[in-house]
Amino acid sequence: MKLAYRLVYFSGGFIIGIALLFFILSGKKTSCSYGPESRTLKNISLKKRAFSDKTLNTLRDNQMDTSAVSILLKDGDVLFSESNTELDSCRIYVIEGEISEKNIKITIENCEELATVLEARVNEN
Repeated sequence: MKLAYRLVYFSGGFIIGIALLFFILSGKKTSCSYGPESRTLKNISLKKRAFSDKTLNTLRDNQMDTSAVSILLKDGDVLFSESNTELDSCRIYVIEGEISEKNIKITIENCEELATVLEARVNEN
């Protein structure tokens, strides 16, 4: 078989395969979280969350609620340089991001079944 025919068959099969994948995966909530930052944020967002009194007071003082933390876990950046990931039981992560023109930085204790927001700091832009 000539090379041109092989390329045509390969291209046809490849295009059909890609089209099938688009139809099969289009309605599902699939995600590709391969990087360390995305895996960390996904891991924390799937767990039950608790908030310290200090965090709730800080959020209340800045006219925010706990949904700001959910938004931050979706769009925020993990600061691994400020985080303590060497702990065995519960690791401490620092996550920052911008919500409604305010910079917010939270500290989360990530245990096996519970993620506790220990501290929140809000700065105006």
